[in-house]
Amino acid sequence: MKHRQIRFAQISGLAAACILATATACIADEVLFRFDGDFDLASVEARDTQLLRRGKALRVTTGHRIEWPGITLEAPDGRWDLSGAEYLTIDLENVGTGEAKIFCRIDSASGGSSEQLTESIELKPGQKMTWRIRLRKKLPEQLRGKLFGMRGYPGGWDERRGIDPAHVTQLLLFMVRPTEDHVFEVTGIRAIGSDAASPSADAEKLFPMIDRYGQYAPKDWPGKTKSADDLTQRRRQEAADLKAHAAPDGWNQYGGWQAGPQREVTGRFRAEKVQGKWWLVDPEGRLFWSHGADCVRSTSGYTPITDREHWFVELPAKDSRFGPFYGRGSWAPHGYYQGKRYETFNFTGANLLRKYGEAWRPQYAELCHRRLRSWGMNTVANWSDPEIYLLRKTPYTANIGAGSKQIEGSQGYWGKFPDPFDPSFAEGLKRSMAAEKDKAVGDRWCVGYFVSNELSWGDELSLATATLASPPEQAAKGIFVDDLRQKYTAIGKLNEIWGTKHASWDALLESTTPPDQKKAREDLEAFYTRVAEQYFRLCREAIKAADPQGLYLGCRFAWANDRAVRASAKYCDVVSFNKYDYSVADFRLPDGVDKPVVIGEFHFGALDRGMFHTGLKPVADQAARAEAYKSYVRGALANPWIVGTHWFQYGDQATTGRGDGENYQIGLLDICDTPYPETVTAVRAVGYDMYRVRAGE
Repeated sequence: MKHRQIRFAQISGLAAACILATATACIADEVLFRFDGDFDLASVEARDTQLLRRGKALRVTTGHRIEWPGITLEAPDGRWDLSGAEYLTIDLENVGTGEAKIFCRIDSASGGSSEQLTESIELKPGQKMTWRIRLRKKLPEQLRGKLFGMRGYPGGWDERRGIDPAHVTQLLLFMVRPTEDHVFEVTGIRAIGSDAASPSADAEKLFPMIDRYGQYAPKDWPGKTKSADDLTQRRRQEAADLKAHAAPDGWNQYGGWQAGPQREVTGRFRAEKVQGKWWLVDPEGRLFWSHGADCVRSTSGYTPITDREHWFVELPAKDSRFGPFYGRGSWAPHGYYQGKRYETFNFTGANLLRKYGEAWRPQYAELCHRRLRSWGMNTVANWSDPEIYLLRKTPYTANIGAGSKQIEGSQGYWGKFPDPFDPSFAEGLKRSMAAEKDKAVGDRWCVGYFVSNELSWGDELSLATATLASPPEQAAKGIFVDDLRQKYTAIGKLNEIWGTKHASWDALLESTTPPDQKKAREDLEAFYTRVAEQYFRLCREAIKAADPQGLYLGCRFAWANDRAVRASAKYCDVVSFNKYDYSVADFRLPDGVDKPVVIGEFHFGALDRGMFHTGLKPVADQAARAEAYKSYVRGALANPWIVGTHWFQYGDQATTGRGDGENYQIGLLDICDTPYPETVTAVRAVGYDMYRVRAGE
């Protein structure tokens, strides 16, 4: 397979990192389908779909009369054996007039069981790309119960949704509940092999699989740490690199645009719109665009070791100098360790001790600031260590929470939604801000405060519906029922509109059965807005009461709807989103909303450096990762609303995962504190030039 370069600056949307930015060598490249020559259209099962041959392409026009319009492509001989393949690639082009979200389902069947693997991709009109789908393989039976507690596994194994690659029977391409017709073309489907040997399915041969540095032992890759000498050598190499690239020209002490226009000096960070673009302004009155990294700390590489001590080649003695890196954990909202207490070991910390010696902590804290400035970054972003950011050498963001009672009828990936009407909510916020006295409060280096993270905002009715599904003592429910009583006066009037049969207002309070959403929609929407505005108003009041000039940076939306975003914009100084996409160049706020936006999290990851999971946005390799970074941040710089991007995260997660199993290759540094050179070069390329790019020069 030939190497070819792709210009990521010309690509937006999900396609960017799915394209082979640098095609990697592989053992096999098996063509599963070509649509030229004597391909028989009659062999394709079509559902509410029209098919047409156009040269080498199969044109697929899907309707919108059924839930899942699309096509099924069956293996010509009943099955494919893709045991040696790592990816399925599909050459696609959206030739329709609207954005299309295309799903691919890969089916396998063997031994009386069947498995499915489903992925999706979004293509803008006219967008053409090669979609790479990793073939997640079901965990071998002999390893079930022995390999667990991770999101990604060696060899592409998957504990939850893997397929049997030796018995792949068919592929489906389809839309999900479309509201309009879509047209796309497929020109080829291939299975791409891997030059990496598959790990042994024999536990006796697989374990131990993690070396003393926390790396995957059976595999080698560029930059892998193999000895203490490697750590010493890389420390020297990086010192020379940091000396050669000390800082971008034209920055002031905060990382603001010293060479740019002078604005009013207020001594604190603020947001301001200048010539049609939102900016932050630093304490010296210089325009500031927040280019940073989350989780600047020494604990990214902690991992549970309970029940899997035999996975590790060497765990240090607890009474040795590495003893402080052992710990206890209980946080695990998902996965094997959910609801359990477990012992942990922090490989990142242990490697920092090995690399920098007994006085590693102050050296490391100073180094973090030197690195960020050298890399063209000017923000220590969320989840970072106060001992690092309170050195006050790089602007930082603070995070506070309420720790309040929750809306019991709510649900979400990270837990239930807080009840902003319960007194514990305002009290918790006040305590959190009090804890920031002599820290972030009044600090010139503090960009602002995030409150909470990735709350479950649901759809525009969800929080109101969840409130009605809660017990009668729920504070929010009492408020909702009082609102309804004031509006309708008599319960009979409410019953008439909602189609319910509540005997009294007290009966409504006792009921945990939500009404028909269509009939009660107006009231549900109104109360959703009230919940959202109460939440954001109290957050703002708590911040401003303690720190009147402190910026309220929002809640870091991961899942949002327009109603929640509008409420946020009403009270936040800056609205924040964790946007795991390949581009935010076209990101827009709801109509009529004009507020600055900060991207609180994004990342890309690859599997060519010994890790088992790419994170939320996969790319082909480290070269593609670097290109994806440049494309994303430059797209943000071109967006007039966005005032910063914060990469998640500073260092890789542990190879064997944190408490909830996340084991993503998402760091600017690996677990041995070695910078990923391709990504750091990309970060510098963006950071050193970002003010001229933002200004449109």
